[in-house]
Parts: sequence; C-alpha cells; structure tokens
Amino acid sequence: MEVGPKISIITIVYNGGEFIEKTIQSVINQEYQNKEYLIIDGASKDNTLEVIEKYKDKIDVLISEPDSGLYDAMNKGIIKSTGDFIIFMNAGDTFYSNNVISKIDSFDKGKSDIYYGETMFLKEDFSELGLRSVFTPHKLPINLTWKNMKHGMVVCHQSFFVSKKIAVLYDLSYKYSSDVDWVIKCLKQSKKVTNLNFIVSNYLKGGLSDQKTKETLIERYNVLQKHFGFASNIFNHFWIVSRSILRKIKVKIF
Repeated sequence: MEVGPKISIITIVYNGGEFIEKTIQSVINQEYQNKEYLIIDGASKDNTLEVIEKYKDKIDVLISEPDSGLYDAMNKGIIKSTGDFIIFMNAGDTFYSNNVISKIDSFDKGKSDIYYGETMFLKEDFSELGLRSVFTPHKLPINLTWKNMKHGMVVCHQSFFVSKKIAVLYDLSYKYSSDVDWVIKCLKQSKKVTNLNFIVSNYLKGGLSDQKTKETLIERYNVLQKHFGFASNIFNHFWIVSRSILRKIKVKIF
C-alpha cells in the first residue's frame, strides 16, 4: 500500500482548556496514518494540560513553556515538525471531517508545494456560521497566487497545507497579521499550488484578530504595503473599504 507524505499538524494553545479537546480529537481521528501531531502550549494556567494529558500517547511533540505570543509559538511548531507538509489547527479549530487528509489523493506525489481549500466558520458554541467565502467578502480564489492576497487574507491557514521545504518562519515584528505575511511569502516560494475544492477546516470565531480588529487592520495595511507597494496598496484598500460599505448597505436592505 502506497504511503503518502508525512503531515505535521500543529496546534497552538494558551489557556484553551474549554476548546482544546475538540481540536485534539479532530486531529487524532483523521483516517490518514502518516502524520505527526505537535502541541505548543504557552504555559497555560487553566486545565489545558490536564486535557492534553488524556491524549499524551497520541501526541508526538508537546512543548509547554512561556512564549512571546502566537507567532513565536507557531515558529516553535515549524522548527520542531519533521513532516513533508505542515498545517496549523489551533485550539478550537477542527478538521471538517475525519477523512480530510486522506481525500488529498496522496498529495499528487509531492508535485504541489501548497494545497488549500474552503473553511467553515463556527460560532463560539461550535454551531456553523457559514462558509468563509459566503460569510466574508473574501472569496476563495480558484487558482491561488500571492497576488490574490492584495485584498487581504483570502485563505485561512487552517485550510492551508504547505511543504516544509518552503515554510518560512513567521515575522515576529507583527503581532496580529503575521499570518498574512506568512501566506504571501509561502505562495511566493511555491511552484505549484492546488485547490482541493472541498472544505478542509472549521474555524472558531473569536480569535486574536477578531478581538483586536483596529490593530489588525493597521498591521495588515503595513504588511500589504511591504509586498505590493504604496500606490497599489492605497488603491487596493480603497477597494476594500468600498466593498465593506456596499456589503453593510446590502445587509441593511435585506
């Protein structure tokens, strides 16, 4: 039986005892066998480690120590991972089904550097809110390139498998939007990107970027200016703001 590439699934958590078990169960119940599971905990002070302890025989790497924030923890996960591909499934996030990874058809024998798919948004009670492409203005591109990111984060990193060979570390100078920068850098490095055309993950709303909206928007502007230039970024953000206003008007009408 042909064995597919090794997949490193990385979970970042800090005081996530309320949510971490669903994430762990989602990962360990994946039918795909050639995988490793890493949990990077920021020295949680709640019952997170107690929950993790119940599944310790299913976890390949567990780090629990203070860190400098989300992206520092994510970098630890990248460095410690040994898979051919990595994907982040942070506390509260889950795979959409138990056969998500096994549906990727042996990852076309490693010809692609990145595989991506759709994301289902969840409310805090874990009920479905709607597809990201429907719930937000960010439509998932049919053929994703780094240039698609000019209008913001059009793909969730929870639905983004990237080859370890091209997975750069997160820029710690950004506190809220380093994921945007990271996705762009990975896409710039990639030679072939494949759209999976199915839902990969469930994303639990209420994360850091949702809580720090103003700071996130400012930082995202700076990230996009770095990659797309001043003039282009001004034009793109005019489009983003206009789209947002029209969307709010449409919601009020209907």
